[in-house]
Order: sequence, then C-alpha cells, then structure tokens
Amino acid sequence: MTQAENKHSSEQVEEVFAEAADVQTEGANEEPSESDAEFAALQLKVTELESKLEEAENRYLRLHADFENSRRRAKLDREASEKYRAQSLITDLLPAIDNFERAMQTQADDEHVKSLLQGMDMVYRSLIDALKKEGAEQIEAVGKEFDPHVHQAVMQVEDDQFGSNIVVEEFQKGYMLKDRVIRPAMVKVNQ
Repeated sequence: MTQAENKHSSEQVEEVFAEAADVQTEGANEEPSESDAEFAALQLKVTELESKLEEAENRYLRLHADFENSRRRAKLDREASEKYRAQSLITDLLPAIDNFERAMQTQADDEHVKSLLQGMDMVYRSLIDALKKEGAEQIEAVGKEFDPHVHQAVMQVEDDQFGSNIVVEEFQKGYMLKDRVIRPAMVKVNQ
C-alpha cells in the first residue's frame, strides 16, 4: 500500500469514528423514555422471534419423529410380508392335504389300490416337506393341554384316562406358519 492510500484509509476510519461519536451524543440527548420504549419494543420482538423459533423447532422434532415412526412401521410391514409370504398358498393347499390324509386312511386289500395309496403317500409327504421348508408346521394336539390359541374345541367328553383340559382326539390338523396360527386344530377335549 502506498502512503497516499494509507492516508486515505486512516481518514475514512477517523470519519467512521466521528460519525459513531455523533450518533452516541445524539442518543444521549434523546429522552430516556424513547430509548426505553425502543428497547422494550426490541425485547418484545426478540421474545416473539424466540417463541416462533422454539415452535418451529418443536414442529420439526415432531415431524422428524413421525417420519422415523413411519419408516420403522414400513420396515416392519415389509419384514412381516416377507416372513409370511407363503401364507395364502399354504392356506389354499390345506384342503388338498386334508383330502390326502382322508384318502390314505382307507383300508385296501387289492394290490393295485395299495400301490395307488403308496403313491398318494409319497405326494402327501412331499407336500408336507414343502410346507416345512416355508416354515409351516402341524400343531401337536392329542395328549397336549388345550390351548385356545392353537386348538378349537368342537366336542367335550369325560374320560378318566385323560386329565382335565387335555386334548383327547383331533378331528382336523392345525397348522402354524412360523409364529402365526394359520388354522387351529379341531379337537375333542376332556373336561
């Protein structure tokens, strides 16, 4: 920087200080009530702005929490959908499996019928294996204590051979898919 520029720069600084001093002396000459009123108005404005800022921050936090909850719910829904994706197919297959079980209970003396039943048994077992691969399992019933979550009582009997509230007979098998009951077992329960 040259000396001329330096001199010009210091003159500007001196002018700014002089103006600031003038403003301070003017402020000192004003009536205190006006400056107090301005100060109070500014404080009120600051308070209002702080209040609005706090409201905006709270609104932001609530919206952020709602968004996180929605995202978590969507994730849980996707996981449940994936976990139970085979439920409708399994539900549709259960009547066919029931028919296989009824057909295999038939007594046959003829060799042709026996071989036919043997083939049906192989198909039945492969269906059951496919269900197990998807996470479906048969619900144990006979000899177990009655559980209204997995058993559906259709009859009651009094039998001294069994304890109270024990499943005596199973009329239709029940199935679960992982931890969800697809169809409860239809059972006869001892009183």
